[in-house]
Amino acid sequence: MTGVAQQFRSFDRPVRLLAINQFTINIGFYMLMPYLAAHLSLGLGLAGWLVGLILGVRNFSQQGMFLLGGALADRFGYKPLIVAGCALRTAGFALLGLVDSVPALIIASAATGFAGALFNPAVRAYVAKDAGDRRVEAFALFNVFYQAGILLGPLIGLLLTGVAFQLTCLVAAVVFAALTVLQIRSLPARRSGAPAGPAESLLAGWSVVLRNRRFLAFSAAMVGSYVLSFQVYLALPLETRRLAPTESAGTIEVGVLFAVSGVIAIFGQLRVTAWCRERWSHGQCLTAGLTSMALAFAAPLLTASSPPAAGAFAFAPLLVSVALLTLGTVVVFPFEMDTIVSLARDHLVATHYGLYNTICGVGIAIGNLGTGAALDLARAGGIAWAPWVALMLIGGACALGVFALGRSGKLEPAAAAVN
Repeated sequence: MTGVAQQFRSFDRPVRLLAINQFTINIGFYMLMPYLAAHLSLGLGLAGWLVGLILGVRNFSQQGMFLLGGALADRFGYKPLIVAGCALRTAGFALLGLVDSVPALIIASAATGFAGALFNPAVRAYVAKDAGDRRVEAFALFNVFYQAGILLGPLIGLLLTGVAFQLTCLVAAVVFAALTVLQIRSLPARRSGAPAGPAESLLAGWSVVLRNRRFLAFSAAMVGSYVLSFQVYLALPLETRRLAPTESAGTIEVGVLFAVSGVIAIFGQLRVTAWCRERWSHGQCLTAGLTSMALAFAAPLLTASSPPAAGAFAFAPLLVSVALLTLGTVVVFPFEMDTIVSLARDHLVATHYGLYNTICGVGIAIGNLGTGAALDLARAGGIAWAPWVALMLIGGACALGVFALGRSGKLEPAAAAVN
């Protein structure tokens, strides 16, 4: 962790503060959200469709509103949107712990989702602006703190939820309240380089971004990578539980998968990013990372036809899969974030991030629906290998798409332009 500390100290105070903020944001979020479905179904006795509705509202109010959040950040400045998002999530999490009626739960869920839509594009645009020429290094550092929060949050939530879910909600609300105060007091104001005047209305900003065909092509090429990365939460845990000898063993093995993913990201991010920067262009780094993500789904082919409760040896290919998938994500993330800024030409950066997140969010929703259905249908039809091959093909298509964009020069900062 010495390298992380040195890298952290090398940046100005705003980047350091935003890295700590993201770490704390993820702790607050992930200490609560993994246990929300169980609270709604078991604690409050809601029907499955109501649980799905409440969780779906949260997802839509975040993914569907990223574009609005990004445009507001470019118009009014990054700090107000970061503060507003943290304040809104404070209220949303507190409400989740205090109410039990469905309308109130829907309002609370929508508030927590919209909060993410407010601060997420603003945070990334702020990091990009403040880091300047060191954007790739800054986003690599940012991801270390991001992943550390994801790793630590559920563990804290497990302890708190063991006492009461309401306690988890209130502690998460306190975390976001503290973040709100900290950012009001300590985060310097930043905004997009363009003035927020009448010519920069929300509709005008959206029009600029939607006409940026290079950016849209890059977004389309990258959608599949988000479908693949989300399989850490869907296909790989489901397969792990299927192959585990007992239910308790399956729970432990799924925890190991998450731990391995987090450890690789936390301890490998800076080294991997530095190694890639020394050797490859942005396009080559992205292509290599996407190729690793695609190859990750070759390993589960070894056990796809194994019977349930196949035992400990069947777990090894899934460990290899999550390691390759995480390594690919580690390679891709900082160059992906930097490429978006380059394609935006440092103009309306938060709006570009917002649309990018929305596009990828829609891809995740469709991809998860398709993957979940494919896993069931393929096993019932005796072709259990098919979903894993399909995921490999999706990753391969992403890698080829980004490779083609890179070869044409459309991903390099000097060549990026709005067509």
